[in-house]
Amino acid sequence: MAMKQLNEATNFLQQRINGKPAIGLILGSGLGVLADEITEATKIKYEEIPGFPVSTVEGHAGQLVIGQLDGVEVIAMQGRFHYYEGYGLDAVTFPVRVMKELGVSTLIVTNAAGGVNQSLEPGDLMLITDHINNTGQNPLIGENVAEHGVRFPDMSTAYDRDLQAIANQTAEALELPLKQGVYVWNTGPSYETPAEIRMLDKVGGDAVGMSTVPEVTVARHAGIKCLGISCISNMAAGILDQPLTHDEVIETTERVRTSFLQFVKHLVQKIS
Repeated sequence: MAMKQLNEATNFLQQRINGKPAIGLILGSGLGVLADEITEATKIKYEEIPGFPVSTVEGHAGQLVIGQLDGVEVIAMQGRFHYYEGYGLDAVTFPVRVMKELGVSTLIVTNAAGGVNQSLEPGDLMLITDHINNTGQNPLIGENVAEHGVRFPDMSTAYDRDLQAIANQTAEALELPLKQGVYVWNTGPSYETPAEIRMLDKVGGDAVGMSTVPEVTVARHAGIKCLGISCISNMAAGILDQPLTHDEVIETTERVRTSFLQFVKHLVQKIS
């Protein structure tokens, strides 16, 4: 990643936003509605920002939204980038580096995921307690910039335990069922085969998706605390006798919209 690109993007955004958001949000498929709740918002399309790729996935608005979420200053990615879109992992995680430069110290990462653990159901919200990188790829491969983080970052607490405790307390106060589990990252864009899902179940995966792990890896390298939330949008291949479609993902996330919005808003309040 070129320092020049990072500086250009950071300077570009600093000139267009007021304040210094400490909380960043990455909103996955169908979950970008949260950004519509941000008031006094500055919205900047990704293609306008130096060094940013363009989001190509249906259900991703493709813009940064900076403003107040119930009075808390936040910066939100309304749509993210994926390795399967053909972008390198430097590009996929570039916005996380920019958030760090803008002052973000806590990152809430959301996604739509397929349920591997059969105790999960479509529409469940799952707190990510850990992840499995099943891709053989890592966004930190290559030259390490010491100013960004150490060469060999510790990932034993990739998902901050204090933030998880706050999430559980918040869900309990809202009487919102909150599952917990391990998220597996596969590259996509094809969904997994039933045999692959059986394998992931055996190695300890509870949900599977095509995002999140690169962003969290870079965030932890940069010293940003992370909290991850999956919306279980469908059961993974072979569990139910039906084909998997992206339409189903969007339909399910729309169904849980109210509880998702309520949960994350209260979370942001507690964390700030």
